[in-house]
Amino acid sequence: MKAIRRFTVRTVLPDDLAPLGRLAANLRWSWHAATRDLFAAVDPRLWAAVDRDPIRLLGEVSGERLAVLAADPDFRARLDAATADLDSYLSEASWYQGLGEDPARPEPPRAVAYFSAEYGLTATLPQYSGGLGILAGDHLKSASDLGVPLIGVGLLYRHGYFSQTLSPEGWQLEDYPEIDPHSLPMSRLRDSDGAQVRIALELPDDRTLTAHVWVVRVGRVPLLLLDAYHEDNDLELRGVTDRLYGGGNEHRLRQELLLGVGGIRAVRAYCAVSGHPAPEVCHMNEGHAGFLGLERVREYVAAGELGFDQAVEATRAGTVFTTHTPVPAGIDRFPRDLVRRHFSGDTAIDGVPVERIMALGEEDYPDGDPGVFNMAVMGMRLAQRVNGVSRLHGQVSREMFRGLWPGFDAAEVPITSVTNGVHARTWIADEAQELAGRLVADSEEFLVPDGWRKVTGASERELWEMRRTLRGRLVDDARDRLRASWRHRGASDAELGWIDDVLDPDILTIGFARRVPSYKRLTLMLHDRARLRAMLRHPRHPIQIVIAGKAHPADEGGKRLIQEIIRFTDEADVRHRIVFLPDYDMGLAASLVQGCDVWLNNPLRPLEACGTSGMKSALNGGLNLSVRDGWWDEWFDGSNGWSIPTANGVADPDRRDALESAALYDLFEEQVMPLFYDHDDSGLPKRWLEMVKHTLVSLGPKVLATRMVRDYVTELYQGAADSSRRLTADGPEGVRELAAWKQRVVRSWPGVHIEHVEVVGVEEPPQVGGELKVRATLVLGDLDPADVCVEIALGRVDTAQRLSDPVFARLDPDDAVRDGPLVRYTGSMPLDRAGTCGYTLRVLPSHPMLSNPAEMGLVVVPEPPESMAEGIVLR
Repeated sequence: MKAIRRFTVRTVLPDDLAPLGRLAANLRWSWHAATRDLFAAVDPRLWAAVDRDPIRLLGEVSGERLAVLAADPDFRARLDAATADLDSYLSEASWYQGLGEDPARPEPPRAVAYFSAEYGLTATLPQYSGGLGILAGDHLKSASDLGVPLIGVGLLYRHGYFSQTLSPEGWQLEDYPEIDPHSLPMSRLRDSDGAQVRIALELPDDRTLTAHVWVVRVGRVPLLLLDAYHEDNDLELRGVTDRLYGGGNEHRLRQELLLGVGGIRAVRAYCAVSGHPAPEVCHMNEGHAGFLGLERVREYVAAGELGFDQAVEATRAGTVFTTHTPVPAGIDRFPRDLVRRHFSGDTAIDGVPVERIMALGEEDYPDGDPGVFNMAVMGMRLAQRVNGVSRLHGQVSREMFRGLWPGFDAAEVPITSVTNGVHARTWIADEAQELAGRLVADSEEFLVPDGWRKVTGASERELWEMRRTLRGRLVDDARDRLRASWRHRGASDAELGWIDDVLDPDILTIGFARRVPSYKRLTLMLHDRARLRAMLRHPRHPIQIVIAGKAHPADEGGKRLIQEIIRFTDEADVRHRIVFLPDYDMGLAASLVQGCDVWLNNPLRPLEACGTSGMKSALNGGLNLSVRDGWWDEWFDGSNGWSIPTANGVADPDRRDALESAALYDLFEEQVMPLFYDHDDSGLPKRWLEMVKHTLVSLGPKVLATRMVRDYVTELYQGAADSSRRLTADGPEGVRELAAWKQRVVRSWPGVHIEHVEVVGVEEPPQVGGELKVRATLVLGDLDPADVCVEIALGRVDTAQRLSDPVFARLDPDDAVRDGPLVRYTGSMPLDRAGTCGYTLRVLPSHPMLSNPAEMGLVVVPEPPESMAEGIVLR
């Protein structure tokens, strides 16, 4: 019977109810409560049975029930209102359209293509594994809300990530249920003749991989998912889109080729069919999509007007790359021979030499591995704008990738940051949204603290009762999930009566849920089990903990951590106070972030790039208790939660865990638990609620994905579009000129050096308020003064004899003083900081099309640098 093939039979809706199909086909219902309420009214019991999936609901509802609804004027009125609301949402101008009406601003990008290996949009579309996908889903939803003309691109995995269950011994088991695209809210992309659009990629050994394209409507945003599982491919190639992050190197490489190269081709096909504006900007959400840059290079070369170097410049100008990992191990790196084989021989690209391709992913820097092709490195070399996902992660990324920009301090590496955010209407409980909607009429007010201050105007009684309602819902959900898990582990109903008393809606509830790599330290809470047990069983102010998370199927260490926590949660004296819920997905995540009072996060700092689950908890009135990593390092203010002290510098990991777990227990026992249970005469925890209100005001405007997407638009997308337009304003000539200029500078750079530097006219001793006047003589070789920027750097001298927090001032060439290849530069720097200072000089390439002085990774400083090290004491 294993050869059974699935298919879906859909109910034919009566004409009066036909708009239900349209509402179900657009994922806006996943964040629009009124539309979900409408579907619930179709058949409340069935709605719960199909896990609140509108497509399944309409596929299984009886014809008799539909006839009743078609004859119900109240239901039809609600349906008409929901349909009109969707039409208005899709057509009315929003924030982005206002940018184009502002004559003081440049024209915003006509469209943006956003590429990600995974998308977390709704639990009914299981195409995500964790934070990267949830972030991508929230990005698309917020872009839709803001009216950003964005096209999402990904792969359609027929088995998604995996469904997690537990063995009787508490060992993680994986299952990969197959999905049927026809039962999901998506449709095939068809050309003008109605034929399915097919995307083809040439592979080695005279093989061709083809993919169909499915379109998911995410509000205003189309998401294109490429699907290799069809009969045009042989069995092996059909499996290219089988699982998220599965398979060996060649399998993963094919997936990433399909995402990047095939994704660009799918975008072109979609725009041709739909009339959607062609993207001016492409955004790579991590290195999985890096090959999109190579496909854009191929397109430029194939057009016949640009060579390889020129095409690279044209591609870079309009490309944004976001890195999400703070450790090299988190980056996809393929054997170089494997990548070379896919771009050689019969699969070679005309005008795109394989050696130039290989150079894009080469780790040609200290500590690099010459045997690998690095996808993130290629992404950065093909993107003029690069960012991390929190301020701290930006700093970590600048340090991690500084080898790509040799000669520059980490602080000057051209990697910026846009801190992640979360899509409020997806993650905030309906009760909290209703409360906020009553107090704040204009949703734009939530972008500033004053809007959230209005929310805190709700009565403390109402706020506390809402929190108890959400906590109680989590308790009910946890009991249902725990009972199902124990049944799967082999327990009978007669053995599970104790689950009726698991958790308590009136007890301080802690949430811990995330992926389970070792650095997130799932089991840190178990370091002193006697102390944890005492907190769980405290007679006056106990805590209860709800835990969830998946380990990667190949991560045996992560699975052992899960088994260790489950063995503790199985112990009879604590199992009513601490539970592990398997199969962590968006549905469980929403229940947790809405119902928990405290969100716990204890990674090894600084290994959390951002983390967003704590943001979701905060928007629901939860408080964060976290190591200062990722976004919490940036926005913790001392009063909106608690910071777990970190034992930075302690080399022994066991010693570090002991110190940080002890600090964690102290926070719970001395601050968190007493504060939660400190009720006044009216039964309210006044000081706790004051922290909740302060959290909403201090974090509410910051953690929104609408803020994040606005930042991407104004800080990165706009700059990329402007660069691309300037570069191509005169057709290919601008691109050719920039590429030729870069080649000339690189060729001539070894001949540039600083011949002599002297300070003139500084009073002794130097005084704050004076000037440091500098005169320098340079040898430029084959370059002109216009090709370089000469700067003086002034700063305090640190213990390593380096300038700390230097400031720069530009020196100007003295046209009157030249001697053959020698050029004199002069300039001055105000002396406005007291203390022991130092100065030095540097020479950088200069061109109006460079987005950053460090972009080319070229710099010249005096030889030896120590010649500039004598200090200036400013008084």
